[in-house]
Amino acid sequence: MTPADYEYLRKLLKDRSGLVLSTDKQYLVESRLLPLARKTNLAGISELVTKMKSGAEPMIVDVVEAMTTNETFFFRDKVPFDHFKETILPALLQARSARKSIRIWCAACSTGQEPYSLAMILKEMGGTIAGWRVDIVATDLSQEVLEKSKAGIFSQFEVQRGLPIQMLVKYFKQTGELWQINPEIRSMVQFKQLNLLQDFAHLGSFDLIFCRNVLIYFDQETKVAIFNRLAKLNEADGFLVLGAAETVVGLTDVYKPLADRRGVYRPNLVKSPSIAPAAGAGSIKVAAQAAR
Repeated sequence: MTPADYEYLRKLLKDRSGLVLSTDKQYLVESRLLPLARKTNLAGISELVTKMKSGAEPMIVDVVEAMTTNETFFFRDKVPFDHFKETILPALLQARSARKSIRIWCAACSTGQEPYSLAMILKEMGGTIAGWRVDIVATDLSQEVLEKSKAGIFSQFEVQRGLPIQMLVKYFKQTGELWQINPEIRSMVQFKQLNLLQDFAHLGSFDLIFCRNVLIYFDQETKVAIFNRLAKLNEADGFLVLGAAETVVGLTDVYKPLADRRGVYRPNLVKSPSIAPAAGAGSIKVAAQAAR
């Protein structure tokens, strides 16, 4: 790969996906794109770039997907899901008691483990939200990972990463060496293709937005623009959950951190009361209605 090839790829990836590559990440590009070049019978990355420059849009899409597909796993980092169960859900159940509906958006959902983790938590709540409408919208740039998400089929390795054994037994069916999450949980999540760099106002408003482990790849200007657009879709008394290495602090004032809840933010549009975890929240029993 020549320096010119790398500069072309850096610009294309930033323009198409927001991914910012520093000058010393050639090894990452090579590790992800060489297999793609070989799969398409090309000699190497330089030949791949030449084909992209000729206007081969499918090849460009494949390159962007190869570079932006990130790993995920069930209940990743655990803490955000504890906050969801113990702090966010009790607050939303109280605030939405009249309308009995909650909308959740998982941005950059990758292969689906995050939205399915939220769906299982909701399902575990049993009668607490019986009669409620709970919509989980999960989006990602990559059509390839969305197809995997919709199928809900995971390897033995994937279900062993973060998924409690009791949930595996309860919500998955084994077929050979693979595990498929049951139809009831799958029906609780709507998967859609979406590029966060583009307008997403058509998704509507949300009570809770999970946008974890994606903004770390963007430059500051892009982060600020996305935060500002997320805030417009977030209900004034709603929540935003970011990844452990992400923050709004020092970037924008449209969100403010929730005290003592790492990674949780609230829109800074109205003065919101501080919310403490509900008593016994860790043992809440729930059931979510399938999203429609």
